[in-house]
Amino acid sequence: MDFSHFFSSIPVIYRTVALLVLSNLFMSFAWYAHLKNLSSAPIWIAILSSWGVALFEYSIMVPANRLGFTDLSLGQLKILQEVVSLSVFIPFAVFYMKEPLKLDYLWAGLCILGAAYFMFRDKL
Repeated sequence: MDFSHFFSSIPVIYRTVALLVLSNLFMSFAWYAHLKNLSSAPIWIAILSSWGVALFEYSIMVPANRLGFTDLSLGQLKILQEVVSLSVFIPFAVFYMKEPLKLDYLWAGLCILGAAYFMFRDKL
């Protein structure tokens, strides 16, 4: 099976979103998991471990942005990143960090969806 042909047949926005979701999973762990797992460790250990995880995040984020920019404007790409970021962060916060699910996440999500509407309305 020719995987390159299969992947190139998927629209750019879907491939971009998939890469952004994966990237944001790594980002959430790089930025916040040390608060749970390394809270008693020296700060330099938290920094180095976060940088190590962030390397994988950037290794996915940069190709996602390059791919997305072939079909999306810079503003659309940024708002798409924010939508994906919040969509990944909420389950991370609730299920991994054991934070309570708050209605504020819904309100924040609605604000970002409003921003997404204005950035993508020419494509609707």
